[in-house]
Amino acid sequence: MMAPSSEDAIRAYKQKLATIVDKRPSGTRQRLADALGKNRSFVTQITSPAYLTPLPARHLAAIFSVCHFSQLEQKDFLALYHVAHPGRLARSPAGKRTRHLTITAPDLGSDARNRMFDQAVADFIHRMGMVYGSDPDEEA
Repeated sequence: MMAPSSEDAIRAYKQKLATIVDKRPSGTRQRLADALGKNRSFVTQITSPAYLTPLPARHLAAIFSVCHFSQLEQKDFLALYHVAHPGRLARSPAGKRTRHLTITAPDLGSDARNRMFDQAVADFIHRMGMVYGSDPDEEA
């Protein structure tokens, strides 16, 4: 049996993701955009099999959390993702345990300013996770 092409493998995991997201309540795509600090068009690109834009591994934990993936859904999705992007998960923090944190932030008066603020918070959390999750022996 031939291995699927890279494009077919990307379509396969995106189809799985689209199916899961479509089963979630209304507003899930917007919540996902907010959690990723992106706009809805980015969410459309990463969840639609029609677009071959790869899904960045760093976003997987947020997607699993916001979309409430079951353990089986995560396992199935990650198997498809690995076929499309072998080794990418090993280089990403996405395979590590995470926890969901909810914060209340001020409304800055515009969608653009709110997105920039949300992205800055997400970047800060990512950097803090890298600092506190790093192996002290690797920093020498």
